Amino acid sequence: MISKELFEILACPVDKGPLWDFQEQGFLYNPRLRRKYPIEDGIPVLLADSAIVLDESEAAELDRLHSELGHL
Repeated sequence: MISKELFEILACPVDKGPLWDFQEQGFLYNPRLRRKYPIEDGIPVLLADSAIVLDESEAAELDRLHSELGHL
């Protein structure tokens, strides 16, 4: 689990903006660019080439899940 202090300073390597916390699901997410960044062995892999770009429906599902989890 990434500590709160570390999570607060993490940013997307592409747009330098904040990420959404989906650690329990194994990734961090940038909703602005629809990119998922994997977490491997507890370490976020914040490399632009490692990102998974989501389509609109996948992004909408994460938006919904994010809202349900009370992150907004």
